[in-house]
Amino acid sequence: MDVVTLEIIEGKLVSTVDEMGVVLARTSMSPIVYEVLDFACGLADPDGQLIAQGNGITLFTGTFSEQLRFVIDKFKGRMRPGDVFATNEAYFGGTHCCDVTIFRPVFVADELIAFGIATAHWLDIGGPKPGSIPPDATDVYQEGLRLPAIRICADDIVDEGIADILRANVRYPQLAFGDLNAELAATRIAERRIVEICERYGSDVLQQSFNHIIDRSTKRSRAVVGQLPDGVYSATDWIDGDGITEERLPICVEITIAGEGMTFDFTGCVEARRAPINCSRGALLSSVKTVFKALVDPAAPANDGWFAPLSIKVPANTVFSAEHPYPTGWYYEGAAQASEIVWKALAPIAEERFSAGSYMSLCALYIGGTDPSSGREFLHVEPSHGGWGACPDRDGTSGLIALTDGDTYNHSTELLEAKYPFLIRRYALNTEDGSGPGRHRGGFGLIREYEMLSDDAFMFASLGHTETRPWGMAGGGAGTCNYVEVSDQDRTVRFSRTPHHDLRRGARIKIVTGGGGGYGDAKSRPRDAIADDVADGYVSEQLANAVYGTEPDS
Repeated sequence: MDVVTLEIIEGKLVSTVDEMGVVLARTSMSPIVYEVLDFACGLADPDGQLIAQGNGITLFTGTFSEQLRFVIDKFKGRMRPGDVFATNEAYFGGTHCCDVTIFRPVFVADELIAFGIATAHWLDIGGPKPGSIPPDATDVYQEGLRLPAIRICADDIVDEGIADILRANVRYPQLAFGDLNAELAATRIAERRIVEICERYGSDVLQQSFNHIIDRSTKRSRAVVGQLPDGVYSATDWIDGDGITEERLPICVEITIAGEGMTFDFTGCVEARRAPINCSRGALLSSVKTVFKALVDPAAPANDGWFAPLSIKVPANTVFSAEHPYPTGWYYEGAAQASEIVWKALAPIAEERFSAGSYMSLCALYIGGTDPSSGREFLHVEPSHGGWGACPDRDGTSGLIALTDGDTYNHSTELLEAKYPFLIRRYALNTEDGSGPGRHRGGFGLIREYEMLSDDAFMFASLGHTETRPWGMAGGGAGTCNYVEVSDQDRTVRFSRTPHHDLRRGARIKIVTGGGGGYGDAKSRPRDAIADDVADGYVSEQLANAVYGTEPDS
C-alpha cells in the first residue's frame, strides 16, 4: 500500500474517535460526563488491539483492550451485527463499577472488522451510598451493580430485562439511561465511519492500516526505549490511609531497562485492603501505560503498538492487583499512586519529560442531599485540580488535573450554583500553604469553598497525599498536602478520607489541594522570579526571605 493512503485512513480513524467523543459529551445527561469529561472513546481491531483513542480520561488508555479481550473470549463465535456488549467488571481489565464500558462489533459483509468502544462514569450504579463509591466499603458488593460482560443490545435494541434491572438498582435511572444512550450513539458513529472506510478502500486495506499503525508505533516506542541507559531504577512512596484506617501503606516499584524493553516490578507493595483504595491489575496496567506514553511520545495518538516494549510484574492481590471480592471504588486513588511512583522512578533519567512530584490525588468530593427548591435528591461529584512539580527549565503548573485524568475539566461556578443548592464562596490558588521551593518552584494547588443552602445534605471525600508531601528534584523542596475542611456551627473539622459527614444550611466545605515539588536549590532562584512572586501575591516578603535567603527586589 502507498503511504499516503495509509496516512489518510489513520487520520480518518483518529477523527472518528474524536467525533465519538463529541457525540457522547453532547448527548450525555450527567455533568460528570458532559462537563468534567469523565469518559473515553476508542476503536479496536477484531483481535482486541486498541487502534485509536480519543481524549478524555487518561487512565482509560490501558483498560480498553483488556476489557475487550474479556468480552471476545466470552462471546467468541456468538457476535452478530446489532449486538452491543457492556461491562464494568474491575477484575477483568476494568476500573470500578461506575465506569460502564460498551463494545459494538462492526461487521462488513458478515465479517467482523473492528470494534467501537465507549466508556463513561455513571453517576450512580446502586449500592448503599449515592454515587456508589463509599469510602468505607470493605468488599465489592457494597459498590453497586456489576455487569460481567453482558449482551446489552441485540439488533440494536436494549434488552428490556437488563433495562428493568438497571432501573431497579440505580438511584438516578434517567441519568443512567441518558448516559447509556450517549455511549450507544458514540459507537454507532464508529460503525458508520468504519463502514464508510471499507466501502471506499475495502476491508483488506483497513486491516493493513490497522497493522501499519501498530507496527509503526511499536518501532518508534522500541527506538525510544533503546536510547535510554540500561539499568534498574526504583522508587518508594506511601499511601496515606485506605478509607478505613489512617495507617500509612508502603508501595514501591523497580523498573528494569534492558535494550528495547522495560519491566515494571511492583513486588513488595502492601497487600490488598478491605477498603476501596485498591485498584485491579487492569487499572495498574493503564497507570503504567500512561506514564510510559509520556516517556516515549506524549503527543501521538494512543494505540497498543506504543506499549509493546513494556511488561508488568505484580504479585496477586496487592493494593495494585486487587482480586474478588476486594473493593476498587476509589481505584483512581490507588492508580494515581501507581502512576506517581513510576513517574518518580523514571524522572532522574528523563528530566526533559518528567517534572517533580505533584499533588497526585484527584481529591474527589461528593456532596448530596435534598434540594429545597425542588424537593428532589441531588448529587454533585467533582475531582479537584492541584499543583504539579517544577521542571529543570520552568516553574510547575498551577491548577492542573492529576496525571491519571488527562483532559478532565472542573465544573464552572455558574453551572454549579444554577444546578445545586450551594454557593461557591471562594475559588482561588492555594498560596496559603505555598508549594515546593527551588530554583524553579512547584505549581500551586487550589482552594474551592462551598456554602450549603440545604438543611438536609451530606458529603464524603477521599484524598491522597494528606501526609506525604510531593517530592522535589535536584535538591528542590517538597510540595504541600491536600485536605478538606468542614465548618459548621462554629466547629471546624479537617478530613482526608471520610465516609460520611452530615451538613446543614450554612455549613462550609473547603477543599484544598497541594502545591507541587520544587526543582533545584531554592537559594539559586533568580531574584526577579522571587520579586514577581511577591508582586503577584504568591509569596509574602517574609516567606520569600526565609525560604530563598534574600530580600526580593522592591
